[in-house]
Amino acid sequence: MLWNRIQKELNRQEMSIYKLAKITGIKDTTLHNYKKGSEPSFKNMCKIADALDVSLDVFRKENKTDE
Repeated sequence: MLWNRIQKELNRQEMSIYKLAKITGIKDTTLHNYKKGSEPSFKNMCKIADALDVSLDVFRKENKTDE
């Protein structure tokens, strides 16, 4: 699941969903929906990747292994 990789990065950087929401401008309720399985838009994935300072490819690779 895509959220698993996001969560790994949040844990690695000791960042909360609330802080990610503040950095990205994405509502924390939206981020919680992603955690529950909703698919983020490309625009929001870019914001998340930028906030976590990782490449979008990191999330793409994780998604492929989850299928």
